[in-house]
Amino acid sequence: MKKLNVNIDHVATLRQARLGTYPDPIEIAQLVEKTKASGVVMHLREDRRHIQDYDLKNYKKIIKIPLNLEIAPTNEMISIANRIEPKMVTLVPEKRKELTTEGGLDIVSNFKKLQKLISILNKKIKVMLFIDPKIKIIDSCYQLGVHGIEINTGKYCEAKKKSIAKEIENIKKGSRYAEELGLYVAAGHGLNTNNIGNIAKIKYIKEYNIGHSIISDSISLGIVKSTNRIYNIINKK
Repeated sequence: MKKLNVNIDHVATLRQARLGTYPDPIEIAQLVEKTKASGVVMHLREDRRHIQDYDLKNYKKIIKIPLNLEIAPTNEMISIANRIEPKMVTLVPEKRKELTTEGGLDIVSNFKKLQKLISILNKKIKVMLFIDPKIKIIDSCYQLGVHGIEINTGKYCEAKKKSIAKEIENIKKGSRYAEELGLYVAAGHGLNTNNIGNIAKIKYIKEYNIGHSIISDSISLGIVKSTNRIYNIINKK
C-alpha cells in the first residue's frame, strides 16, 4: 500500500491570520490520526509564517503517528530537528518572498553544504531531499547517502495540456532511476483529487505528501456541519 502524509501547514496559516490560538494544527493532527494516513508533514519556515516552534513541541508530546519535518538546509533548522527528533526530515529550498516552495533543491551546487549539514543531523532521523526529477540531481542525492527523495510534482500540476505527458514521463523516469539506486521515493506539491491519478499510477513512488488540497477540500466537505453546529448553539438546540 502506498503511504499518504497530510501537510497541516495551512491550518497554521489560518491561525496566524489573526495571530491567535485557533485553529490548532495539533488538533487537526489528532484527527489525521483517525484517518488512513500514515503521518503528518509540517514545514517550519525561517520566517515562521505558519508553523511555530511550539507546534513541534506539542506534536512530540501529543501525536503518535510519524512526523515528516520540512526545513530549509540551515544550521538553525538542523539544530531544531535534532531537538525535536522527528522520524523524518525533508530538506527543502526556501525563499522569503515566495508564496510556497518553488522548485527543488539545487543539490549539485550546494553539495558540500548539504553534506556538512546532513553529517550533524541525528543519525536516527531519516533524511529526504525535495528535488526536481533530474538524473544528475538524483545521482548527487545518492552520493549524499540520504534515505530518499521527494519528487517535486509542481511542474506537472501547473503544466498546460500539451506538456502534461512530458512532465509525467520525467517523474516516472526520475522515480524509476532513484529506486534503482536504492533511494526511497516520495512525491508532492500541488497534488489534488483532479491530478493525482496519473502520478498514483507510477509504481516507483511509495509515499505522497499532500496538504493544501486536503485542507481546502475539508472546508467544503465540513461547512454544512460547522454552520449547523453554530446555529444549534445560538438557538439552544
